[in-house]
Formats: sequence, structure tokens, C-alpha cells
Amino acid sequence: MDLKQGLVCNLTNEKANFINDCRDFNLDSNYEERFDDTEALESHVVKSLIDDKVLIKLQEEQNYPLGLIAGIIVGLVGAFLWAAITIATEFQIGFMALAIGAGVGFAIRFAGKGIDQIFGISGAIIAVFACLLGNFFGIIGFLANEEGLEFIDALFMFDYSLLLPIMQETFSIIDLLFYGIAGAEGYKFAFRALTEKEIAELNEKQ
Repeated sequence: MDLKQGLVCNLTNEKANFINDCRDFNLDSNYEERFDDTEALESHVVKSLIDDKVLIKLQEEQNYPLGLIAGIIVGLVGAFLWAAITIATEFQIGFMALAIGAGVGFAIRFAGKGIDQIFGISGAIIAVFACLLGNFFGIIGFLANEEGLEFIDALFMFDYSLLLPIMQETFSIIDLLFYGIAGAEGYKFAFRALTEKEIAELNEKQ
């Protein structure tokens, strides 16, 4: 840090005369080995570290429609599983919300390969909606058992004007906590996983 010029190069003692990359810079292999290759970085960190050309290439590899479809499918499966377990045990297991959030997030990650914010936002919304749907399916399942109906029949015969009051009656503060965590996991895991070392290798190849 030079008080008059600001940040300067330690070799030339001058300010940078390039936009993104210095053509004279070579990464020391010993330093590169210190890069973490185990923990995936958050999306905004990835974008701050990655070269602009590599970023454009990764964005071209994104597939939002496929990621969205995968997230919705896993969310629906998770909702049915949560309802089935709730009906079988006659007890609502809140931790199922965490599994749904993670499942939705990972589905979007692997299918969509996304690094843009829309992937995380979609993961969070789908995860929370899947949790609500799981609760609703549980209510329908209990109603079907009580009336001796098939699940599908109960689903079509249900008086949906009573849905909101019933959901409010069965809702608790702890549900809000689990939904929030599920949404956070759906957001966090929806992004393409890139470690510090992988970013360094991609930047070097471009």
C-alpha cells in the first residue's frame, strides 16, 4: 500500500496497468498446493475469484429449466415421503424438512450446474413449498384413514375452503424454524460446487 498511489505491485512499485490479469504473472506451484480442494465456496465468492472468461463459460453451461424440474420432482417426492412417515408414525418429524431442503438443493445443483442467484432463490422457494405440501398431504392422509377413503379420493373430496384454518391449527413456531432452515439449505446447496483449487485450475486453463 502506497499512501500516494494506493495499491502497487511489489515487483514494479507501480499501479496495475492491466484490467483483470497480469500477463507476467505465474502462479507458484507450491502456493497452488495450498488451495483448499475440499470445501465448496459460496456463489458470490466464486464470482469474485473467477476470471471473466471462465465465468461466461460456466454461465453458458447452466441449465435452469432442467435444474428447476429436478428440484420440483425431488420436492414432490420429499413431500410425499414426509406425509407417509407422518401418517405411519402419527407424529410430525420436523427434521424431514431439513432433508427436503438439502435434497431439493442438491437436485438443482447437479441438474442445473448454476452459479447465478436464480438457482439459489428457486431452491429456497421449492424447499419451503415442498414442506408445506408435505404437511398438507399429511392432513389428507389422516382424513383418508379416518373416513376409510383412498388418498386420491380424499384429495379430490376435501373441502379446500377449510385448508387455511386447518393449516393454521396444525402450525407451530417450531415449524417456522424448520421451514427457514429448509429454505436456507435449498438456497445454499443449489449452486454449482467449486472449490478454491478448482477455480485456480479453471483460471489457469483459460
